[in-house]
Amino acid sequence: MAGRRATLKAIDWLAFAERVPPNQRTMFNNLKTRSDAISAKLTSLPEKPVAIDWAHYRSAVAKAGMVDEFEKKFSALKVPEPVDTQTALINAQEAEANKTATAYIEASKARIAQYEKELDKFRNMIPFDQMTIEDLNDTFPETKLDKEKHPYWPHKPIADL
Repeated sequence: MAGRRATLKAIDWLAFAERVPPNQRTMFNNLKTRSDAISAKLTSLPEKPVAIDWAHYRSAVAKAGMVDEFEKKFSALKVPEPVDTQTALINAQEAEANKTATAYIEASKARIAQYEKELDKFRNMIPFDQMTIEDLNDTFPETKLDKEKHPYWPHKPIADL
């Protein structure tokens, strides 16, 4: 019963193997080997356990009432299944990571567009050896010196140097 439920959650080992760094390949192979062994053992087990033949034990056990007591205790026994408390947390973390990754991708696309514009500016500008000071100031306005505001050399505030 639990074995069948466990096999429903199959692992994509090829996709997993692509993400494993070369220095951790042996650990990955060990994990896959152990997982395959456990999976094979689970699939070899029957869906439901074999029923206990209480009549056989009643005839074989000499003490009267002992088998009936065991049968009553066995039927009253309920093995608790562990409650899954982590899947919701993992799914929430995955959703948050997907949002963060999507935002990062969008920001990266915006940065790429900005960098492409700057690259086009550099590709289409006049070569440096043919530029005049006016061309330099037009192409790179941040290099222009403000001689009216700062009449003395270096024509920039000391803090900006």
